[in-house]
Amino acid sequence: MAHPVMFSDDDPGLAELRAIALALPGATERISYGRPTFRANKIFAAFGGSEKLSPGNHRQVPSALIFTPDPVDLPAIEDDPRFFVPAYYGPYGGRAIDLAAPDVDWTEIAELVDASYRLVATKRQLAELDARS
Repeated sequence: MAHPVMFSDDDPGLAELRAIALALPGATERISYGRPTFRANKIFAAFGGSEKLSPGNHRQVPSALIFTPDPVDLPAIEDDPRFFVPAYYGPYGGRAIDLAAPDVDWTEIAELVDASYRLVATKRQLAELDARS
């Protein structure tokens, strides 16, 4: 049985995230478990999710960006209250930020997506990305 779609194209931050993610070489979008995921070989960003507060208790964050941070940036992300550990992705290093927050810095979001992309992209995709700079 397929998962129900759990987003709308007009959700806060989704259009901006799509523009950022799909501009990266070889990036594609696929709906997985009812939510948009962005891939380049593997998932580097997902839209929407939840925060596990305790066993069986989740806080839904429908406009969350879920990403894997560069390990160098992880201490700063851990100290920033805007970020949280998302359910399901958290045990694998994923972190999240709510794109519906009033003070979203889209330059920062683009940097987070870029760093996550670089962790999964192929050598060819990275070479293409670096050649654009």
